[in-house]
Amino acid sequence: MGHDRDLTLLPKAHLHLHFTGSMRPSTLLELADKYGVRLPDALTGGEPPKLRATDERGWFRFQRLYDAARSCLREPEDIHRLVREAAQEDVRDGSGWLEIQVDPTSYAPLLGGMIPAVEIILDAVDAASRETGLGMRVVIAANRMKHPLDARTLARLAVRYADRGVVGFGLSNDERRGMARDFDRAFAIAREGGLLAAPHGGELTGPSSVRDCLDDLHAARIGHGVRAAEDPRLLQRLADRQITCEVCPASNVALGVYERPEDVPLRTLFDAGVPMALGADDPLLFGSRLAAQYEIARRHHAFTDAELAELARQSVRGSAAPADVQDKLLAGIDHWLTS
Repeated sequence: MGHDRDLTLLPKAHLHLHFTGSMRPSTLLELADKYGVRLPDALTGGEPPKLRATDERGWFRFQRLYDAARSCLREPEDIHRLVREAAQEDVRDGSGWLEIQVDPTSYAPLLGGMIPAVEIILDAVDAASRETGLGMRVVIAANRMKHPLDARTLARLAVRYADRGVVGFGLSNDERRGMARDFDRAFAIAREGGLLAAPHGGELTGPSSVRDCLDDLHAARIGHGVRAAEDPRLLQRLADRQITCEVCPASNVALGVYERPEDVPLRTLFDAGVPMALGADDPLLFGSRLAAQYEIARRHHAFTDAELAELARQSVRGSAAPADVQDKLLAGIDHWLTS
């Protein structure tokens, strides 16, 4: 009995999904056609591309594919479509709350500037949320390959829209470049403005990058964080402070952070009491969405239904969802487990 409940029916929160990376492959092909964009072959084969990001060349290639996909989003209607479809996919996977992560900088030139870009994105999120019933908010993320002053500007902008659906401030791209502490002012601005600090760390580099996120950026959540498994004292610290790690198993394997699904240290984190929120990261490039991450925990790590329910609870508790939304989702999780 313990292993047969439908994981798409398990209520959960999705805290690690990138904007462009949430696109349906079929939508990417249609948009490329619409704008006459010649996509790299890796994006047109109907299969997820073969990726590795453990060396500079691999990461560069991953970024190039991501940028090619992003170049197909050109008009407000494309943004609306992307967000609506991301919401539909999440609902299909049992998500009751989605925090989608975006760096508006990359869309600004096409959408008339930073402020119009943010407003179009937030309008799209509002519309998709109303249409699908999915609770949906935005994490605005700075790019650690750019200048820290750009991140400060972005943090100020994010804070301005805290009452319009922005709940967090992130830091993404190759964590081997740019020190976390260079972005401490940007994160201070975001935190003072009431936003959750949720930088990436502990994916391509080891435990030290997670410690830097805690020490220098006062992270409330860590994007990925899996490499903390290599440092028992760090695990203890994450558990004691209940810092949620947004763990993306399929992504870790696709990018070569771990060789096989069973190598992702889900058990190590879970047994240490570190809260996790499983996430899909970039379904467009990695080929699997939210429920599939729970399948990995079940199939490759022998998580029981009770443990999978606990993972779902951790995702809800780690979210920025208001108390009444959290209560409803948690009740739904209990119901899934007892049914």
